[in-house]
Amino acid sequence: MGLIKAAKEAIKGTLADQWKETIRCDNMDNNVLMVKKSTPNEIISNKSTIIVAPGQCAVIYDNGKVLDATAEEGFYTFDSSSSPSFFAGEFGKTFKEMWERFTYNGAAAKQQAVFFFNTKEILDNKFGTAAPIPFQDWSHPIPNQMTNTLTPMRVEIKCYGKYTFKITNPALFMQELAGTAEIYTKDKVVEQMRAEVIATFQNLVNEMGSEKYKVPVLEMPSKTDEIRTMMDEMVFDEPIRKRGLSILCFAVESVTLDDESSQKIDQYELSSNAHMQQGRLVDAYAEAVQKAAENKSGSLNGFMGIGMMNMATNGMVGGAATGPWQNVQNSQMDLNKQNIENIPTTNDKTVMTNPEEWTCECGVKNKGKFCVNCGKKKPDSTSTQKQCPNCKAMNSAEAKFCSDCGTKLN
Repeated sequence: MGLIKAAKEAIKGTLADQWKETIRCDNMDNNVLMVKKSTPNEIISNKSTIIVAPGQCAVIYDNGKVLDATAEEGFYTFDSSSSPSFFAGEFGKTFKEMWERFTYNGAAAKQQAVFFFNTKEILDNKFGTAAPIPFQDWSHPIPNQMTNTLTPMRVEIKCYGKYTFKITNPALFMQELAGTAEIYTKDKVVEQMRAEVIATFQNLVNEMGSEKYKVPVLEMPSKTDEIRTMMDEMVFDEPIRKRGLSILCFAVESVTLDDESSQKIDQYELSSNAHMQQGRLVDAYAEAVQKAAENKSGSLNGFMGIGMMNMATNGMVGGAATGPWQNVQNSQMDLNKQNIENIPTTNDKTVMTNPEEWTCECGVKNKGKFCVNCGKKKPDSTSTQKQCPNCKAMNSAEAKFCSDCGTKLN
């Protein structure tokens, strides 16, 4: 006995009048997974027609075993004299390997029926975590100064979303869940599936937070494709597949942190911003110190300005920035102090003057008591000096030529 597909032209012709009975299943909506159809006496007459709609799989059941099956839409004639002929369509391989061995012990004698399976994608199945689950968040790494490595922040999250599933093995589904029920709806299995989906999701979360994937905790809703890939690679939904079902889409709609985890991330962000701000201020101080040091005419004023800027920051940068500029300022002040000589006092006001510059016979200008080039002692200020008639530079009494322009002196 088997199914013979009827020609489209014959549906409205003479053959249609010869069909004794028509077996079909209408309105297999999103909530119906399997429906049993038969005749009033549960015997399918020879030459009866069976209509398979799109998104359906039809299985001919006879006295505890499967006679034939098809997942291709169309009109079929039941021929009690033929051998199983179809096992066709989406589940052809499954039919050949499993339906021939499929039996139900204790089935009623002389019972024939057609079981229709909904092979469309079953939509709008919700899931959610009842309690927070741990997650390793690599988007907020914590440095380990002992090992010079980074470790992820441990947070607790709650998620909810939706998933879709499909009957991918009608034989397993009938064996494990539906049996020979008159009708089997998804509400009979969805609670069990939800529990298994949550268990699957927890395994996924652990994998997404691993060093291999490092998925940021708040980006999980956008990782639908990655979630599906991981499920396929690691068969996280294996318990579900063993019932002839398979998850097609797993969408995380929302990820929320518990209060403690939210505080952790807030403190982490504040600390990171403070370090960034400190780094910018230190760079600014370093640049200001360098520019002040290069300014020969106003270095002291530049450093004073840096000190005022430091006080305005209320200690935000602290010693990291104040130390360098203070040391440079002190050094500059010491240098100025060493170069200050001849401080006359007029009306109780101190006037700072630089020591007189003199030119050695070797032509090098100096400010100290000895020439930095040849080592000769500075001439006595009371000794007679010669003035160059050309450049008006002063020269020692013994000089024969001007140290500035080389003009011969008398």
